[in-house]
Amino acid sequence: MSLNYEKMSWSDVRDQFRTWREETGRHSEEVVQLWVAVLEDKVQKTGNERHLILEQVIIAALDTARFDIATQCTKQLALEFPGSLRVMKFKAMRYEALEQYDEADEVLDAIIAKDETNAAPRKRKIAILKARGRRLEAIKELSEYLKKFMSDQEAWHELCNMYLAEGEFGKAAFCMEEVLLHNPHSHLIHQRLAEIRYTMGGVENIESARTYYSQALKLNPHNLRALYGIYLCCNHLDNSRAVSSKRKELQKLGQWALEQILTKKTIVPLEAAFGNLEIKSN
Repeated sequence: MSLNYEKMSWSDVRDQFRTWREETGRHSEEVVQLWVAVLEDKVQKTGNERHLILEQVIIAALDTARFDIATQCTKQLALEFPGSLRVMKFKAMRYEALEQYDEADEVLDAIIAKDETNAAPRKRKIAILKARGRRLEAIKELSEYLKKFMSDQEAWHELCNMYLAEGEFGKAAFCMEEVLLHNPHSHLIHQRLAEIRYTMGGVENIESARTYYSQALKLNPHNLRALYGIYLCCNHLDNSRAVSSKRKELQKLGQWALEQILTKKTIVPLEAAFGNLEIKSN
């Protein structure tokens, strides 16, 4: 976005900042440039919006590594709101951006001590552990966090990803099942859980994967990955002696899935997704 700073008054910049906040857009570079060029010396004129603008500038300054601006704005807020948890959060964010993780941890611990129900600083501490490469500690901390905030779907999803990175597929599946409890109608979650079960291997897990793939396809008939998953599961189980009694049923389902994959209605979006990949049926 190109803005003519020379022709913008402080009120124009205030209105522009307000628009970006309402649109939940960061526009960090533009915010910093407008702050320095126009609004920095006129911020007192913005009235009740001044604190929102200062917070907006702090975030933008941290995004663009203008730590001097972030420090200046944080100090202005701290003078008006000494001991504010919100201001303390910005201080922790600045330390984290500077990779001063010990100092950031101290500030976050102080926030938690004042408000134990505040989930955000606990999650930031876990993010710091990940940034420092201490993945096992991060997993432990996130597990402890979920004992207190069990309905945090984002946290369960993150813990699932962390377990997958460590090859702990059984624990990852458990986490995704928790996510599924909160979103039983999401075809993507059924698909993800099916992929984890398929990766784990074994007849029981492949059977479970086929069930989840089937449910994903039921929720979204256009889910091509679920169709492929059903075909792969049926093909794997068909070659297993443990389910010989279901062989005809598996062959029929696998053939149906393959036919659906190769129909013209699904081949077009498949080509769009994979570019010039040539797909042929034998």
